[in-house]
Amino acid sequence: MPDAHARRRVAAKDTKEGKSSGPQAGGYAHEEIEQVSKGKRSARSTKQAIAFGRSQTKRAGVKVKPSRAASTSIQKKAAQDEVASHERRKPSAKRSKAPAKALKKEDYMAASKSALSTHAKQSASRRSASSRSAAAKKAAHTQGAENRSIAAKKAAKTHVRKVS
Repeated sequence: MPDAHARRRVAAKDTKEGKSSGPQAGGYAHEEIEQVSKGKRSARSTKQAIAFGRSQTKRAGVKVKPSRAASTSIQKKAAQDEVASHERRKPSAKRSKAPAKALKKEDYMAASKSALSTHAKQSASRRSASSRSAAAKKAAHTQGAENRSIAAKKAAKTHVRKVS
């Protein structure tokens, strides 16, 4: 994860750009997955790495609501993160060293290509076809004409390769 100042800057920039909490949280989740794959963090599953990213987002001051299905303990943790986003305390050196020690015993498979691929497929399968289609259309719309054109040409080439 970038340092606290960088996180706050990124969050402030995203907020200023008018991005909703979801895309802002996505940046943190992506960063967290990178950290896990580099071995600087550990996660038992891809879902956990994403959850860490969401927690960091909340601690950076972005208003991310816990899901409606979240348990009481999760909602309590979200409230703690909200409070932590306003507090500025120097972390204890002893507590900071403990995770580094523990990381040496963990593996980094939660952020492997296959784990991320499996997670993406499972997440997509839980959504309806119309929901996926709407998301794709929205993404294509926000790309701009030039990028859409490039994507269309790339898709056409791929299609030709698959057919022949």
